[in-house]
Amino acid sequence: MLTILRFLLSRLVRVLFRLRIQGEYSNPAQRPLLIIANHESFLDGLILGLFLPGNPVFVVHTWVAENFWFRQILKAVDYLEIDPTRPLAIKRVIKMLESGRPVVIFPEGRITVSGGLMKIYDGPAFAAAKSDAFILPVCLQGTRHSYLSRLHGKVPRRLLPRITMTLHPLRRISMPSFGSAKQRRRAASEAMRHIMQEMLFTSQARSTLFSAFCDAMELHGRYHTVVEDIRRKPYNYQDLLKTSLMLSRLVLKKTQMPSRAKVGILLPNLMPSVALFLGLSAQGKIPAMLNYTAGAHGLRSACIAAEIDVIVSSRTFVEQARLTQVLAQLYGIKLLYLEDLRAAISLQDKLWLLFWALWRPRAMEQAVASDEAAAILFTSGSEGAPKGVVLSHRALLANIDQVLAVIDCTSQDRFLNALPIFHSFGLTAGTLLPILHGCSLFLYPTPLHYRVVPEIAYDRNCTILLGTSTFLGNYAKMAHPYDFFRIRYAVVGAEKLSPEVQQLCFEKLGIRVFEGYGVTETAPVLSLNTPMAYRSGTVGQLLPGIEYHLEPVDGLAEGGVLHVRGPNLMNGYLRATAPGQLEAPQSVAGPGWYDTGDIVSIDANGFMRIIGRVKRFAKIAGEMISLESVEALARTASPEAKHAVIAVTDRQRGETLVLFTTDTQLERSALLAAARQQGLAELLIPKRLERVEQLPLLGTGKTDYVRLTEIATGTAE
Repeated sequence: MLTILRFLLSRLVRVLFRLRIQGEYSNPAQRPLLIIANHESFLDGLILGLFLPGNPVFVVHTWVAENFWFRQILKAVDYLEIDPTRPLAIKRVIKMLESGRPVVIFPEGRITVSGGLMKIYDGPAFAAAKSDAFILPVCLQGTRHSYLSRLHGKVPRRLLPRITMTLHPLRRISMPSFGSAKQRRRAASEAMRHIMQEMLFTSQARSTLFSAFCDAMELHGRYHTVVEDIRRKPYNYQDLLKTSLMLSRLVLKKTQMPSRAKVGILLPNLMPSVALFLGLSAQGKIPAMLNYTAGAHGLRSACIAAEIDVIVSSRTFVEQARLTQVLAQLYGIKLLYLEDLRAAISLQDKLWLLFWALWRPRAMEQAVASDEAAAILFTSGSEGAPKGVVLSHRALLANIDQVLAVIDCTSQDRFLNALPIFHSFGLTAGTLLPILHGCSLFLYPTPLHYRVVPEIAYDRNCTILLGTSTFLGNYAKMAHPYDFFRIRYAVVGAEKLSPEVQQLCFEKLGIRVFEGYGVTETAPVLSLNTPMAYRSGTVGQLLPGIEYHLEPVDGLAEGGVLHVRGPNLMNGYLRATAPGQLEAPQSVAGPGWYDTGDIVSIDANGFMRIIGRVKRFAKIAGEMISLESVEALARTASPEAKHAVIAVTDRQRGETLVLFTTDTQLERSALLAAARQQGLAELLIPKRLERVEQLPLLGTGKTDYVRLTEIATGTAE
């Protein structure tokens, strides 16, 4: 009778929840098997009990087994009741594994209340390592949207959500051989956390940016507010869809562009900029995000490299940003202005939008493969000529999913993004991630308004702030101590997090700063400190799905040049010297790898520390000197000022150091005293000090070292 009821219930669940089962069940002969799964609702146990073959034993918490209703359900399966507060409880799990029965357990020990992965208990991982069991990760998707989850108000809920159960390849955890028993248990738990994060990431399947946008709109609802900008008008998914389809239609009517043509976008952080990006993507065109701070030469170089014939901008923006003379030097390029496009909207366009496009948005999308180009970004040019970086739909979506596998954010979160969307951090993490994940997004056109940005964070109840160390430090100085009272994540990248900024944010604002690391070529995030895995002085652990290789550097005993491989890697470069020709990334590790040019060290727990860039090292008197360590020394001697160091050719010593500083009183004697106090060699003391009112910056907020080199060598225009 029980078998018949189970059969009927499984068929009913499969139909009602449109259940899909992906992957294959693996049960290694004569080896223990531990089945682990993420825990998003009370439906999870039912789904696993009905559809996992092999008659496994379920490990349940004591309070669950004592509940009358749960006890009735548990009668249908074999279960092991344990109390995790008792030290010997996990031994019963180990004995069950060694007996040969497959065991099912939720390593989080509870249903998620954050929307992300909760902490992983040591017990399940220790049991797997102690019994030398194979681990079968099972990812449940969709159950969080049921009324049986604990995410009310944080995610959309449905009476009968679509559910997917994905079975992943078998994994194993080796028992650590170092440290105390407590340290070994913790190491095993960390290994299981990585397995589950990898499982969450690889279970995602999205093809293109526009289809992912349509998925988000269907999930969260057309009238879910998603974007707001300085005009203070909130825009929902419907508004964003209308604007994206109409703008892309008008651009195509004004031009005769071939399929997969590149279109330059020269706009600030406003809703129409994002809409145009999505609309062009839907029409099979490739948006090229142009850096409006690059000057005429930089823009010309970008247009040549990417073969851009059309640029979309705004007359108001061009006037306010004083770009009229710059654009006048872009010969042979057609300029389209939003104001003119808006005035050209016809009745036919409105009817097309109303009766066709809005209700069948997926039919508007041109067929594009996920590995084809989705966007072109341009490197900052901080150490040479800017290059066009071609990022695919797969790379951008993969990077978003990688980040979401290690942090939690829900529709209750509000992002504040003042980083320009021509910057990879501002585009992927600051714009696409919140829109495609149902979070609210406030776009501000410049990160340089140090008094305004904290006020917006306070006024709009922002919970997630992105920036650089320099920008965040200035916000902290200008902010009221309560301006960031709602901030859950303050994430910085693009430059090293200053310890002074870190301390100021904690003491004045009460927030912990999470430093990450990435490069434009990887869409961009590679590693990130998180509440689950945080170590000060590092840039966190590598994201799921990323492999790495460290290439040793002559003269350096520690670390090596970081080479990476993963689904978020770019398709290749576009250079002005070879317009339109895609140059694949090069690496000594082989095809499919990328040489970041950064020297890093990675400790036994996977935390990565940036030592410096290969190009940011100088060889003086046969010794390798990190220019970043010299800058750190200057900050020690003069904490309030800004400092930048470059190396120029020297006939006697090979290279010599030049320090640019905004401290008009700084002398070499102060640097020498600071070096002696820290036990550093005198080689780190720059021979030349150049005092400036302010350091030249790129549009991304990074120091413009090319400009400083030109000044130091007397080649500046």
